[in-house]
Amino acid sequence: MPKKIPTRQCIGCREMAEKKEMLRVIKTPEEKIELDATGKKNGRGAYICFKKECLLMALKNKGLERSLKTKIPEEIYTELEEELDRLENR
Repeated sequence: MPKKIPTRQCIGCREMAEKKEMLRVIKTPEEKIELDATGKKNGRGAYICFKKECLLMALKNKGLERSLKTKIPEEIYTELEEELDRLENR
C-alpha cells in the first residue's frame, strides 16, 4: 500500500498541496508568530504556497489571522514576503 502524502490547504489561494511544498507559519504556545521551515515546530500552523500572490490574498482576506486565531503584526507579513522572495530566487 502506498504511503499517504499529507496535504494542506493554502490560506491564500485555498488550493490543496503537499505539505512539504508549502511554507508553514505557526503561533507558538507563547502566542508568538513565526515561520516554520522545518514543519516540525510546536504550535498551531497555517500553510501558504511559495507564491507571492497567495501571500497577498491571505493578507487581503485575513486568512492567516483566521487560521491562527490572532492578530498578525505587520512585520510577520514583511518577513513572509522576504522569505518568499528568497525561495523564488533559488
